Amino acid sequence: MNIFVVNGSPRAENSNSLQLTRAFLDGAGYDAEIATLAKLRIASCRGCFACWQKTPGLCAIKDDMAWILNKIITADVLVWSFPLYYFSLPGALKNLIDRELPLHLPFMAADAPNGGHPPRHDLSRQRHAVISTCGFWRSEGNYDGVTAMFDHMYGNGNYAKIFCGQGELFRFPELRERTRAYLELVRKAGAEFARGGIRPETQRELAEPLCAREAFEQMADASWGVSGDGTVKTDDDGFGFMTQMAALYRPDGKGRVIEFAFTDLARTYQIICSPDGHRLIRDDFRPYTTRIETPYAVWKAIARGEISGQEALSQRKYRVLGDFDLLLRWDGLFGAGPASSPPPGKEGGQKSNMAVLLAPWMVLWAAPAVHPAAGGVLGVITAAAVPLIWFLCKPTPFEQISVPAVAGLSLLAFAGGDPRLIVPAGYGFFGLLWLSTAFCGIPLTAYYAQNSHGGGKALENPLFMRTNRILTASWGVLFLLTPFWTYWLMATAVSPFIGLVNAALPVILGVFSAWFQKWYPAKWARG
Repeated sequence: MNIFVVNGSPRAENSNSLQLTRAFLDGAGYDAEIATLAKLRIASCRGCFACWQKTPGLCAIKDDMAWILNKIITADVLVWSFPLYYFSLPGALKNLIDRELPLHLPFMAADAPNGGHPPRHDLSRQRHAVISTCGFWRSEGNYDGVTAMFDHMYGNGNYAKIFCGQGELFRFPELRERTRAYLELVRKAGAEFARGGIRPETQRELAEPLCAREAFEQMADASWGVSGDGTVKTDDDGFGFMTQMAALYRPDGKGRVIEFAFTDLARTYQIICSPDGHRLIRDDFRPYTTRIETPYAVWKAIARGEISGQEALSQRKYRVLGDFDLLLRWDGLFGAGPASSPPPGKEGGQKSNMAVLLAPWMVLWAAPAVHPAAGGVLGVITAAAVPLIWFLCKPTPFEQISVPAVAGLSLLAFAGGDPRLIVPAGYGFFGLLWLSTAFCGIPLTAYYAQNSHGGGKALENPLFMRTNRILTASWGVLFLLTPFWTYWLMATAVSPFIGLVNAALPVILGVFSAWFQKWYPAKWARG
């Protein structure tokens, strides 16, 4: 199959539209030949009509257009890739289309309602796709001139089209996460095209803007580095960068003041975040809730994805004062997702829940001490119920280990086993489970704490992981020590209440954990 792409962007291989086109080809599984017009010699049509009269089907101008025409004739799939220029095509691409005159016969086509010329070659097998980006916040209403022309060329509905607003965002590494999601959608469209056609649902998703209008237009305005009247170039690169970053802020219902001190620029900025929006200021500062002291070069490299923000913090390339929790939620607050994504803390999908892990163990620790047989039955029932809860909560490996462990110990209690041995054994097994994961890739508490710290991305944060490794080890040590006094206490009158007695220290450690997971990262970040 011959796949031919006409790249009409003056930026050649740096074209934003070509990024989408390559994703489309990748999704379709097409190996295409790409003609980059910026590197070819294609003169304007002279209107001499030699291709109709003197040399039928052959243009009188001797340049690269002869090669292009041959490729168009032999193509099974023809893809047009270009940016929107003044609500139409770039000049070089319009020249190419004007020079397609040799592909038509001079006679009037009887089946063209408004006039036209029949094709010189049978191209009925050929399929077409038009892929374009523009610099407006959305494509709707801006491509009327383009669609009118291609409707005349191929017929309305007879070609696939992907028109993407906010095309300039594809050249900013700082927005790679957001644009990557759109490119994946374009790959999906390419796969559907190869199977017969892009589905209406996918077309609707492709039409969704990457950013909200206000955010995009603020970023676009700031990117030019000139004053509001467009005449004076500003000398404050940091302000333009901060304007673009602040425009991505997604309100989460909380007010905060984020202060940036760029140490190498000797400049300070504040983003005043309200429950509904934000504004950026360079003076008349308010008391900050979070202050980030960093070289501008370091933070820009982080924004571009050239270095990891978490690694840079662990290496103390910048420091954070005030509310450190903001850093753990940064990606959610500053635009890692598309414009339609839910605000941070309200993301969809299943989440792990530590109550699911603790429930069967708590039954094992309390019930058999009151009545071994009944407690054993209750322990088995509770363990058996845990997999049912996984339809609502995301399971973890520790819950999957706990279900058979609790069920087995509960069956021993029901069969007449000594609760004085079974209950301490449960604490000991639980303690080993916690302590062993402190030395694994992901400590136990991190599986659950990530829910309130940005989800899976928190697991890439060295400080988050170090904090949870310490906490997991602390809990593991507590549960490993618990069997010793439990065994002794179960020989006393407090045996029926052993579950309540052993709940006291976990409550204290729980309070410590809540404090430590805020204090330790903040202490490290302050340097």
